[in-house]
Amino acid sequence: MLPNEQINSITLDEILDNTNNAIIAVNPQGQIIYTNDAVFNILGIPVGNLLGQSITAHFPETGLLRVFENGIAELGQQLKVKDTVLLSNRTPIYSHGELVGAVAVFQDITILQNFLDNLVIEHEKTKQLQRTLEVVLNTAYDGLIVVNKEGIVTMTNQAFASFFHQCPDDMMGKHITEVYKNPKFIEVLETGQPVFGYIHDLNGHEIIASRIPIIQDGNIVGAMGKVVFKNVNELYALTKKFDSLRFELDFYKKTMLQTNSPALDLLRGKNPLMASLVQTAQRVAKSSSTVLLRGESGTGKELFAQLLHTESARCHGAFITVNCAAVPENLLESELFGYEDGAFTGARKGGKLGKFELADGGTIFLDEIGDMEMVMQAKLLRVIQEREVERLGSSKPRKIDVRLVAATNRDLEVMIRDKQFREDLYYRLNVVTLKIPPLRERQDDIESLMQTFLNKFNLQFKQNVTNMTIETQNVLMKHRWPGNIRELENIIERAFNMLDGSEIQMKHLPGYLQTLADDETHPFVEGSLETILAAAEKEALIKALDAAKGNKVQTAKSLGLSRAGLYKKLKRYDLR
Repeated sequence: MLPNEQINSITLDEILDNTNNAIIAVNPQGQIIYTNDAVFNILGIPVGNLLGQSITAHFPETGLLRVFENGIAELGQQLKVKDTVLLSNRTPIYSHGELVGAVAVFQDITILQNFLDNLVIEHEKTKQLQRTLEVVLNTAYDGLIVVNKEGIVTMTNQAFASFFHQCPDDMMGKHITEVYKNPKFIEVLETGQPVFGYIHDLNGHEIIASRIPIIQDGNIVGAMGKVVFKNVNELYALTKKFDSLRFELDFYKKTMLQTNSPALDLLRGKNPLMASLVQTAQRVAKSSSTVLLRGESGTGKELFAQLLHTESARCHGAFITVNCAAVPENLLESELFGYEDGAFTGARKGGKLGKFELADGGTIFLDEIGDMEMVMQAKLLRVIQEREVERLGSSKPRKIDVRLVAATNRDLEVMIRDKQFREDLYYRLNVVTLKIPPLRERQDDIESLMQTFLNKFNLQFKQNVTNMTIETQNVLMKHRWPGNIRELENIIERAFNMLDGSEIQMKHLPGYLQTLADDETHPFVEGSLETILAAAEKEALIKALDAAKGNKVQTAKSLGLSRAGLYKKLKRYDLR
């Protein structure tokens, strides 16, 4: 403690001059009668020069004189002098009960006020940003919802709330399970793995959505659900548009690369029967009737299917091909009609569109339809009748607009008799039937077909093969062509792989054709035409197997057959 003598030596003026707050006292006339040294920090005027001057000359906005009017103190009053913001307490001075003056104590709050002003500005910016974000979210087409790690809704937009006929404010602050059942997107709170493009039922709406974790500093703090497509049909429409553009692109690419389309050349020719058939196909293409193409394997049934599509009003839609013999029976249904997410073990996440849905607005070509099992035939019949498909794992049918073209090399009438093909399906398919002749019945087209394939493979192999020997041509003209046009194409392609010059010779042909050349008196098999053809086909199979040294894959390729088709023929002639 300080000694009493030292305490008594400190004057009141010294105490007041050493305070940070400025102090000014005035008499009832408003004249300054006292100031401390801190006032200089505010006005920049020496204290002695202020005494006797009017308070309003230096503090124009002061309310100190109001104290004389009512005798009541005013606390926490703010005023500004020059660039300084002050907080003032104004108090009356009484002596013997008489109001003799007033005193003001000022505190400089400039720094604090600037901080508060900046805080207000930042707050306004934050509010403006929030309002902008709300506008963006609510004008967004996609539905969005965000939850924190406890599953409480912290953000959503009108596009999402509209699925529940609510507004976003109705959902804010609620647990997501109170909003709707089975909120699948919050699974990412546990897994931390995003999932994009899954199909989900959102309050009765079949949507395609994504779920995304929100991660901060390596920790999962929330999750976001995003509706990518409000209706699965939007995806179907997009898929159809994509397939249409892809088909159009393929068409123009082929047109650019090839001045004359080999496919069109394969359907043209000198044979009058074939020319008439092409004209009929072009007329039938204008309708949407189902067409059944019949003929041996390799005669060009798929080429006619393409012609029916490209000459129709559906030419800008998709052309989808399915080989019913090549797809295993247990997979054919999902291949044709698609499946939902989780429909069976191993099903792809999000499900899969079937070929019929992909062909919506276009054409679907079902090749080798005679090889379809009876159970699938019944399901196909329903699709044709109802014009709708039902995916595996779903109970919701989907309308489709598809032109069906089917093809087979089987005798359907015999199969109906043997209970191997449904008669009602046969009549549904047999609206318009085009019977495509085998190559041996249009031998006047063989020469032009050979030239077409020469042009094709010259372009493909970047070679300049201009000729084939007379002997080679004679053998090709003499051959019975059990594999039809496909066999001829494969033989020419094989020759391009074998030749070392610009001319196709006998040595470039498969072994069974070289054997045919050695046998100038090819034996005639007595009997009916069916027996003769069967003997020729069996002979071709045997020679092709010998040339491939028993390799069935190579045998099928050399004959222009599918592997399934080869096995059926081997079984028929007991060559297994």
